[in-house]
Amino acid sequence: MKKNTLMEGAIIATIGIVIVKVIGLLYVIPFNAIIGEQGGALYGYAYNIYMLFLSISSAGFPFAISKLTSEYNALGYKKAVKDTYKLSLKIISVISALIFILLFLFAPNIARLIIGNAEGGNTISDIAFVIRMVSFAILVVPFLSVTKGFLQGYKYISPTSVSQIIEQIVRVIVILLGSFLALKIFNTDLKTAVGIAVSGAFFGGIFAYIYLKIKIKKSKLLPKEEVKDKKEISKKEIIKKILYYSIPFIIISLIYNLYNTVDMILVSRTMNDILKLPVSVTESVVSIFTTWGVKLNNIILAIITGLTTSLIPNIVSSFTKGDMKDVDRKFNKSLQYILFIMVPCTLFLSFLAEPIWTLFYGESTYGPIVYKVFVFSALFGGFYSVVVNTLQGLSKYKLVITTVLIGLFLNTVLDVPMMLLVYNLGFEVSYGAILAAVIGYSVSVIISLVVLHKKYNFSFKDTKKRLPGYIISYLAFEIVIIILKFIIPTNLNSRLIQIPILMAFGIISFGIYLFINYYNGNLTNLFDFKKGRKNENRNS
Repeated sequence: MKKNTLMEGAIIATIGIVIVKVIGLLYVIPFNAIIGEQGGALYGYAYNIYMLFLSISSAGFPFAISKLTSEYNALGYKKAVKDTYKLSLKIISVISALIFILLFLFAPNIARLIIGNAEGGNTISDIAFVIRMVSFAILVVPFLSVTKGFLQGYKYISPTSVSQIIEQIVRVIVILLGSFLALKIFNTDLKTAVGIAVSGAFFGGIFAYIYLKIKIKKSKLLPKEEVKDKKEISKKEIIKKILYYSIPFIIISLIYNLYNTVDMILVSRTMNDILKLPVSVTESVVSIFTTWGVKLNNIILAIITGLTTSLIPNIVSSFTKGDMKDVDRKFNKSLQYILFIMVPCTLFLSFLAEPIWTLFYGESTYGPIVYKVFVFSALFGGFYSVVVNTLQGLSKYKLVITTVLIGLFLNTVLDVPMMLLVYNLGFEVSYGAILAAVIGYSVSVIISLVVLHKKYNFSFKDTKKRLPGYIISYLAFEIVIIILKFIIPTNLNSRLIQIPILMAFGIISFGIYLFINYYNGNLTNLFDFKKGRKNENRNS
C-alpha cells in the first residue's frame, strides 16, 4: 500500500466518498418510489437515532486511533502502534454491546420523544421496531471505524476509501432488494420494509470490515513477531491516551449529530403540537430533513469528509514535529478547498432545487421549497467540520467542546422561536430550524477562528488575499444561472428531461466559474501539487 500526502489523500478520499455518496444518492430514486414520504420519515427517524448513538460508541475512536497511530509511527514506536489498535478493539467491543442493549430496550421511549402523541402517520411501535432493527449495526460498524482510523493514521487512504464503497454497495443492495421484496412481493407492512432497509448498515459493515482486515494482514502492519520500541509504552498508558483522545472526539461528534436529532424532534413537535399542522405535512418536511434532503447534501459533505480524512493525520504529523507553519499552510489550503468547491455546489443545488428534486424524487409540494434553503446547512456544517477537526488535530479539546456546545445551545434555543417567527411572517416553517442551525455553526466557527488567530498565531492572509477572487467567481456563477433560467425552462414535470437541463446549466456555469478561477490564479494555487509535495518532503 502507498502512503498519501495531504492533497493526494484528500483527492483519493474525496473520490472514494463521492462514489459512495453518488451511489447513496442514486439509490434513493427507486427507494423513494418504493417507500414514499411516510417511509422516508420512518427511515430518517431510526437512522438519525442510530447515527447519534453510533457517535457515542465509535465516532471518537477513528480520529483518536488515527491521531495516536500517526503520533507513534512518527516517533518510530511500532509496538505501541500495534498495541493501540488491539486495545481499541477491546474497548469498542464493550461500549458497542452496552449501546446496543440501551437502544434495543429503550426504543419505544425514544420513539415517543420524537413524535409525542401525533396520530395519523408512523406510530410509536413502528418507530421502535425500526430503531431496534438498525441497532444491530452498532455491533459491527464501530469495529470498522476503528480499523479505518488505524489505516488513516498510517496515511493509507485508498483502502479505507475502497472499504466505504464496498460498505455502501452491500448496504444499498439490502435496502433496495429488501424493501422491494417486502412491500411488492410479500406484501408486508411499511415498518417491516423499512426495518429490512435499515439493517443494510449491519451487512455493509460486515463486508467492509472483512476487506480491511485482509488488507492489514497482507500489508503486515501488525506483525506477529514481538517488536520492541526504544521507549516502552505500557498498555495502561495507551488506554489512557485512547480514552483521553476519544472522549473529547465522542463529545464533539455527539454534539454534531445532536444538531440533526434536535432539529428532527423540534420540527416534528413544533409542527404537530404547537402549529397543529396535518401529520402528513409534518412527515413530508421531516423526511426532507432526515432522509431525502440529506442524501442530496451528502454530495457536498463528501468533499468535507474526504478533506478531513486526509487533513487530520497530516496536521498531527506536522504538529508533532513542531512545524506550526506547515499546520497553518494546510489549514489555509483546506479553507480554500471549501471555498472553491463547496460554495458553488451549494449555490447550484439551491438555485436549481426544483429540477434537481424532480429528477430524483418526482413532483413534490414541499421538497424543492424546503431544500433550496436546507442545502445551506450542509455548507455551514462543512466549514464547522473542518475547523473542529483541525482543532482536534491540535489537541485543543477544551476550545472545541466550548465552541460546539455554544453552537448547539444557540441552535436548540433558537429552533422553536425561529420556526414560529418565519411561519408568522409567511415563510415555510422549516426555514426557522435551518436558520437556527446556520447561526449555531457560524458562531462556533467564528469563535474558533478568532482563537486560532490570536492565541496560536494562525494567519489567514493567503485565504483573505484570494477571497475577492472567489467572491467575483460566485457572483458570475449566480448571474450565469439566473440568465440561463430565463432561456432554459426548469419547471417541466418530466424527470428525464431534467438530465439535459441540469447538464446544460452545469457545463456552462461551472465552465465559466473554472475559467474565472484559473484566470485569477485560485485554481493554480489550490492544486499546486509540486509545491505541496515539496513542503511535505522538507518537513519529513
